[in-house]
Amino acid sequence: MLATFLILLLSGVMVCIYALLKIKEPKANPIFSQERFGLNYKRIKVYKFRSMVSNASELLEKDKELFKKYVANDYKLDPDEDPRMTSLGRFLRSTSLDELPQLFNVLNGSMTFVGPRPIVDKELYTEYTELEIQYLLSVKPGISGYWQVNGRSNVKYPERKRMELYYVQNKSIKLDFQIMFKTIFSVLKKDGAY
Repeated sequence: MLATFLILLLSGVMVCIYALLKIKEPKANPIFSQERFGLNYKRIKVYKFRSMVSNASELLEKDKELFKKYVANDYKLDPDEDPRMTSLGRFLRSTSLDELPQLFNVLNGSMTFVGPRPIVDKELYTEYTELEIQYLLSVKPGISGYWQVNGRSNVKYPERKRMELYYVQNKSIKLDFQIMFKTIFSVLKKDGAY
């Protein structure tokens, strides 16, 4: 119900972003989807507005030094030195507007508003033990979560992992409301958004 309301409320913003992305790169789909793990090991498609060029994966894989830096930096690069990122994409990420299509993930039941972030294979199997994976995938992934409101991309991966598992072990309605409230301020402050 809340997802439907927010989609309707933000539909004008989403249509404008979609149109701008289509104008910037006419042949690329403005919606980027990536397969990740959801509840109980189920593979889900997570939607975002495209913030990178359409051949982003190839660019990263071709540049061995950049890829090493990407892995060493916990699977992220500074947006200003990331050749895959578009100027509009930098803006969308810094404002978290790139995440708006995930409201459709909430609507289709593959995600919820609050939970650990949906995770890709590479990170799941290199960063988590089998027991930690079971914990992590015992709840639906969320648009926001404990990690997002406590530093997000400013946090190194071991700390991110600790935060994601903390949420799963301490999940409650009270904690969810605290996270939802803090999400507003994290987005406005652009805390760790890139």
